[in-house]
Amino acid sequence: MNDLSEKLQSRTQQLLEKGKAYYVPNYAPRELIIDHAKGSHVWDIEGNEYIDLGSGISVNSLGHQHPALMQALEQQLKKIWHTSNIYITEPPIHLAQELVDASFAERVYFCNSGAEANEAAIKIARKYSSLYYPEDKREIITFQGSFHGRTLATVTATAQPKYHEGFEPLPGGFSYCAFNDENAITAAVSDKTCAIMLEPVQGEGGVTPAKAGFLKHVRALCDKHNALLILDEIQCGMGRTGKLFTHEWEDVKPDVMTLAKALGCGLPIGAMLTTEEVAKALKVGTHGSTFGGNPVMCALARVALKEISSPELLAHVSKQGDYFVKRLNDINANLGVFKEVRGKGLMIGGELVEELSGKAGCITEVCRSVGVLILQAGPNVLRFLPPLNINDEDLREGLDRLEKGLAKFAVKK
Repeated sequence: MNDLSEKLQSRTQQLLEKGKAYYVPNYAPRELIIDHAKGSHVWDIEGNEYIDLGSGISVNSLGHQHPALMQALEQQLKKIWHTSNIYITEPPIHLAQELVDASFAERVYFCNSGAEANEAAIKIARKYSSLYYPEDKREIITFQGSFHGRTLATVTATAQPKYHEGFEPLPGGFSYCAFNDENAITAAVSDKTCAIMLEPVQGEGGVTPAKAGFLKHVRALCDKHNALLILDEIQCGMGRTGKLFTHEWEDVKPDVMTLAKALGCGLPIGAMLTTEEVAKALKVGTHGSTFGGNPVMCALARVALKEISSPELLAHVSKQGDYFVKRLNDINANLGVFKEVRGKGLMIGGELVEELSGKAGCITEVCRSVGVLILQAGPNVLRFLPPLNINDEDLREGLDRLEKGLAKFAVKK
């Protein structure tokens, strides 16, 4: 090893140790320091190059340093960064209109993150119910395997006990139901239900899509019981599955939808979209966000929305997704690592076979060592969320590297 390599490795270790010394220890970051990126490629401070098949967990959905995003960012940075919501700037006005034009919605609320967007959805559902129904109609039903955020209310809405431990007592008014089970949700809904909240594709819960007809069934139940349908499209929305919004595959209209992640393509922004009728519940002073509707974030999000909603890009997502799944199945035919490959568009999960149970984290690290960045969704699912605009060459190379990493865990001999 030459002196330069030793110095660089030493710098990586020094920075990692410094982070451990000063960060609250709630993360377990990988043993590298990311330095720069372009397109679907990422480099660490030692000069190692990686194909990014995770997009920062469905955030960098147009890759890194997309020219149109860079231009929008630079232009707005030279104008104004922040005003608070006492005043208003141009970018959020235009972005709100463009989101309304692109969706079922008639009103938009801006915030900083997916968790905040889901907080707003929870609050508006209960506030709306308080205007028209008895006090006991405040229950919100969510689904096992869901993930809705890390605030106290959204972590309670997340129907996974591992996220609840140690944060009790949790806020009341939430109940949980089996996902993709029409009989179970039919039995669970009552006149006390003010909303049903779900992800059309569960991300953290294992990349599990709602089965055909399930969203329509839930929509009908909401209509029957005067409950709102809240769709959390924070991870699966914004083109990830080949439609701008995943619920469009089922031709179902929600009452409330939440967005974040790819809406800012790398910068923090969240949004709650809703109807005119439901929006009336949040009157002046009932909710707010200091940085919500930030002009820099909204200027960038306008370009992200325009690029991602183009028919050409959405068709590209479906094409690349089909290729990705085919390659995974071909790899699996040789290596036998997956029990199931599932997902939609470029939101894909590979559930590991029993022999590799609990090894997802280890596999992501081995894949990193051969130059490809992938994710996990729990201990038994590998998760793939590449940039929506990833080109053929990068996708092939990324999958070749993935196969090389997975070969070290081959179950078939």
